[in-house]
Amino acid sequence: MTEVSASSLFGPTSTIELTSLGSGKITNVSLYDHWAEITRLYKAHVKPVRNNLTINGLPNALDRNSLRVEGRGAATIHDVAILNMPRSPVQETSAILDGLLIKRESCQMALHRCKKSIKSLEGYLLSLNAQHTNTTQVEKVIETYDLTAGKIDERILELGSNIKDIDKEIALEHDRLAELGQTDPRLRMRALISIFAEVEGDIELVLTYAVHSANWSACYDIRADMQTTDAPITLTYKAAITQSTGEAWDNISLTLQTATPTFGIQIPSLLPWALSVYKPPTISINRKSGSRFLDLEAEVESEEEEEEDDDVDMDITGHDRAITHRASTVSSKGNVNATPEAPGEITIPSDGGVHNVTVAQLQLDTTMSWITVPKVDPKTHLKNNHEYTLLPGIASIYVDGSFISRTEIPLISPQDTFDQPLGLDPSIRVTYHPLHKKVSETGFYTKTSNYIFSQRITVFNTKASGIGNLKIVDQVPISEDAQITIKLLSPGLTIPEHPSSGQPRASTPVRVNDDVVAQWEGADEQGFDMAALGRDGKFYWMCSIPAKGKITLFLSWEVNAPIRTQIAGL
Repeated sequence: MTEVSASSLFGPTSTIELTSLGSGKITNVSLYDHWAEITRLYKAHVKPVRNNLTINGLPNALDRNSLRVEGRGAATIHDVAILNMPRSPVQETSAILDGLLIKRESCQMALHRCKKSIKSLEGYLLSLNAQHTNTTQVEKVIETYDLTAGKIDERILELGSNIKDIDKEIALEHDRLAELGQTDPRLRMRALISIFAEVEGDIELVLTYAVHSANWSACYDIRADMQTTDAPITLTYKAAITQSTGEAWDNISLTLQTATPTFGIQIPSLLPWALSVYKPPTISINRKSGSRFLDLEAEVESEEEEEEDDDVDMDITGHDRAITHRASTVSSKGNVNATPEAPGEITIPSDGGVHNVTVAQLQLDTTMSWITVPKVDPKTHLKNNHEYTLLPGIASIYVDGSFISRTEIPLISPQDTFDQPLGLDPSIRVTYHPLHKKVSETGFYTKTSNYIFSQRITVFNTKASGIGNLKIVDQVPISEDAQITIKLLSPGLTIPEHPSSGQPRASTPVRVNDDVVAQWEGADEQGFDMAALGRDGKFYWMCSIPAKGKITLFLSWEVNAPIRTQIAGL
């Protein structure tokens, strides 16, 4: 911090210059979907005059209209402005660089002298006349030459090495000087603050401003331990944070903000299965502009292959058993806003990378159930019965420590439920045996074709423990033509009739045996339209299977239509 006094039309002034990164500390960050609100604390020494305070190096991503300044101390803030920083001139020299250049010049001069000395010795040696010099003197001259030339050669090598080292130091100093005139290109904003102080002393300034280039999203880890019945599901609530504002968020208190609108997902359902009278292709000829066009209209009989589906999913309906806090808090407003606070102090560098921060870890005491739906992916139900609002995000699913898949979680308010798959359970084996069809004719004057379809379903539990709440969903076709009648024979479910009051009557489940109960699909759902119960042909069995046990289910339905009626969809 530098401080200079000056005079102006407004009287004496004091100039204070601070660097944002070096002089200010980020005390809190409130992170939103695509921007962040930064709170920085600065300390300065003011005089009882007008103090012109400059804070350099604020981020370019700063929203100028968002800046707020609060003061703490015996002073009054008079004016605040945001400007672009001017580019600093590049420093070309320094005392260190000057000293290195002088040292290099000295070595160069010494090297030049050494080379001249070598030439002088060589010239002296050539000037000797062999006729006037005896052998003894020649030997002494040559010995003296070798000794002196050797010392000079060593000096030349030493000076050459010194010059190379000095050149390296000069290059480093040039680089240092070049860096002195450079700042992070992302930090080219400055705040000008005019302060009137009553007395000389220290004050604190709190700057609050919004920046772009920062965001966060919710993500989760859902871990299922199939080897235990005590809190088998653990949900880790995390925040994926990215920021490239130019400011490093070092050891900050972070609050996560959101106002995401709610949206939901549904469990995939069985497609409608309808039967109708087969209509052969028809051809009509239209004439237009002297040309002939053929319009071919045909209904193609649908063909469905009988498939063996071993997909079994786990349906979890749980209640909050324990919440493991890491000094984290959360507040919710309605069903769409949530404000979780990241536990402790965290550091998020300004590198544009994704950094995951754990918000909370929820241990759920759950009741396992399994759902299997032929030809459709089943879902897993998870109860969010705790104080945290689960925001939309990606969840990684782990079962017994193995990664299974990634999936999306919708916005879930406290006490709400949501469907979430946990993958396949290979220890529950479901086999759909080949479909059996029996055709016969009835009637004396009016002949009717009668079709009886039978299918056997076998479920084998290979686990060392029994399972309950195994839901097997299936369907029978529905008729879209008055000539075709369809009846479910087994299980013996009937469609509820409307009483005289006009209100739909609740459906009664059919107990197949001690471990199996059949019911129309939707009867166990709140708010389901009872008038539509069974109209789509969908139903389910709810089963319990002991350890290493097996059950066999029988599905049978009857179709009647006038003889020689071609039925589409059968």
